[in-house]
This record gives sequence, C-alpha cells and structure tokens, in this order.
Amino acid sequence: MRFLATLMIFGLIQVGHTATKQSPEEKGTSIAKQVRDQNDGFIGEESNMKMILITADGQQVVREMEGKVQEGGKDGDKSLMEFSNPKDVKGTKMLTWSYKSKEDDQWLYIPAFRRVKRINSSSKSSSFMGSEFAFEDLGSQEIDKFNYKWLRDEKLNKRDVWVLERVSKEPSGYSKQITYMDKKIFNPMKVEYYNLRGELLKVAEFAGYKPFKVGQKTLYRANKIHMKNVQTKKESIFTWDNRTLGKKFTESDFSQSRLK
Repeated sequence: MRFLATLMIFGLIQVGHTATKQSPEEKGTSIAKQVRDQNDGFIGEESNMKMILITADGQQVVREMEGKVQEGGKDGDKSLMEFSNPKDVKGTKMLTWSYKSKEDDQWLYIPAFRRVKRINSSSKSSSFMGSEFAFEDLGSQEIDKFNYKWLRDEKLNKRDVWVLERVSKEPSGYSKQITYMDKKIFNPMKVEYYNLRGELLKVAEFAGYKPFKVGQKTLYRANKIHMKNVQTKKESIFTWDNRTLGKKFTESDFSQSRLK
C-alpha cells in the first residue's frame, strides 16, 4: 500500500537552494509536491502483507492478508485488503476509494456478520482491526487535504531529511503529524502523530526500502512500517512480501461488489 509512503512535489524553485525567499509553509508545500511527483507512476501494486499486533507485555498476534492498489488518475488511489489468516479474521476486507478534494470512502466487510460497514467520519480515527493504525492512516494522503510547514533540515540515522509538519484540513484524530522525509528517496523515515491535546501519541518508523522499476522511473517502497503507541506501549507492524508494481487492474477489481 501507498498509505504514509506517498505523502507529498516540488515546484520550480529547488528546495535548499532557493533564489526566492519562501515562507516555511511555501517550502513545506513545495517539498510535499516533489515527494508526490517522485512517487507517482506506479500504475498498480499487488503484495502479500502481514500485520503483527504486539501488546504492552510483548504478546504477539500475526495476521496475513493480500493487498492491491490502483493508482488514481484525476482522483485518488483505490485499495483493497483481504485477510487470509487466522481463521477468526479470514475473509475480512477493507476497500478504500481516496479522493483529492473530498472525504474518502471506506468500507469494511465482516464475514461473520455477512455485512458491509461503511467507515464514517467519526470512525476514521478508530483502530483498524485492533492495530495501532487508524483507518485514516490507511486512507488518502493527497496533499490538497493538508496544510504543510517546513520546520528544519537534519540528519536521521545518517540520512539527510526534511522535517515537515502537516495538519489535516478535514476532521482528524490528530492535531498534527511531523514527518522526517528522506531527501534522496523521497519517502518518510519516521512520522510522529500528536493527539488532539497536542501530546505525542504514536510514532511510525519505516524500514527496508527497496527500489522498483516501472517504465523509466525508479520508485521506492518500505517493506516494514513499525507503529509504536507511546502512551499505551502497544505496537503494530506491517510487512510486505512478493510486491509487484506496474500491475494493471480494472475498475471492477475495486468495486463494492468485491467485498461480498
């Protein structure tokens, strides 16, 4: 999936070597646009995924799923995840239609009840399948839905990064997010999430980046996202295997009828 990894493009003015003085907001938006452009062009993506849930005392539950994403044209991407293991969640599916300028549509199919549940605005900050990832973390990352601000340049794990603040323009469970964006591969190394009281809630760390060639473009994708809730001490890990980019899908692959 491209959630949290496709966050942001550049304008005509090069960041770090600006001939024209930019405000922190203008510079942050320019970086966000550059990152978005660098990550566009994947066409479609298919992979096997694991979600590992870790309790505060270290107990683990492993869930397996299959994921696919279709790159959006005039609007946002579409994604579908289906759990395959263990038995208590097998057949559960989540479908997301993301949009560039309006609220995303998300549906969750629960086979035990044989019904489709629509995820409304008030539920977007809720936990996804008991994990430390919220539904909104798996939704649209379109730059028009956020206000950006460049905070500083620094090094993280010996990598040069931009440190950006972004605030959702839509209702959100976060007051802000602080992203540490790698300058070389144009992808996040870390994201800090702050709750509505302005307190640090959780931290996502991205690792195992691998290059994928799609046409003439090289795209990078993290093979691991480790989300740590600093308040509850719970953790969740997403990992990817057998990942393919450049995959072509049809619109029917992401229709609501696919949920049942």
